[in-house]
Amino acid sequence: MNAQLTPPRAATGVGAANAPTPWGIDLDGVTVRYPNGTVGLKDVSLSIPAGSMVAIVGLSGSGKSTLIRTMNGLVPVTSGTLRVGDTTVSGAGGAALRALRGEIGMVFQGFNLAGRASVLQNVLVGRLAHTPLWRTLLGAYRERDRELAYEALDSVGILQKLYARASDLSGGQQQRVAIARALTQQPKVVLADEPVASLDPPTAHGVMGDLRRINEERGITVLVNLHLLDLAREYGVRMIGMRAGEVVYDGPAASASDGDFENIYGRAIGSDGDFENIYGRAIGSADRLGTGERGSQ
Repeated sequence: MNAQLTPPRAATGVGAANAPTPWGIDLDGVTVRYPNGTVGLKDVSLSIPAGSMVAIVGLSGSGKSTLIRTMNGLVPVTSGTLRVGDTTVSGAGGAALRALRGEIGMVFQGFNLAGRASVLQNVLVGRLAHTPLWRTLLGAYRERDRELAYEALDSVGILQKLYARASDLSGGQQQRVAIARALTQQPKVVLADEPVASLDPPTAHGVMGDLRRINEERGITVLVNLHLLDLAREYGVRMIGMRAGEVVYDGPAASASDGDFENIYGRAIGSDGDFENIYGRAIGSADRLGTGERGSQ
């Protein structure tokens, strides 16, 4: 292990320069009804061009997570048609869904890292869909896979933690490892489900900056679920507002008005106009206490 104390330099041009062509996403009349009768999505139609940067906002239970999770088949579509790239997700079988998920990077609020494993081992998980089983079992990853991991870690500023245990990292560092893992897949789409809900504001801005840079520099289609309105306005190019399973706003993030946010959140802005305080910070605090839509993990 002594030879591994100094992290290797990230190879140039392995991932970003050879990034795959991004995918678009199309929903046509998509409805999701859970077994208990709850309607997660109600007749949603959207067209998201390849290479988009989209922020999805709404209160807990508005359908944000359901929308994201239908796109990689984690939540099945009850009716309507959903296409991601060339794959019709609605009604797709196991093999087709496994192939689809190999092309979609997921970033979760709870990081989903193996705490006892090293940062490198966690990031190499992103190559599982592209690696023979025997190599995975033996940990015999190809040099190109390792170079992709190094470059992904370098792109989010955490290459120096290559050999650290994931459990020894801060929350922001763990989320950057999760983003690097998604990048190592060389994904055509990145879906981030509440990626900053359990992070402090400065760290949240850093993680959102990483996601925006991934979109701008690599051209990857990025969709991010958010509670905080200031983050949606600052980092989203397009914003989709969800309420009770329906799309109630779809337009430029920067130009969304207070009236638009009132419609999304179902309440009027107070006379002091401090909408961000009332909704953004309160909701963010609830998530950190584990009482929000998904809670911190």
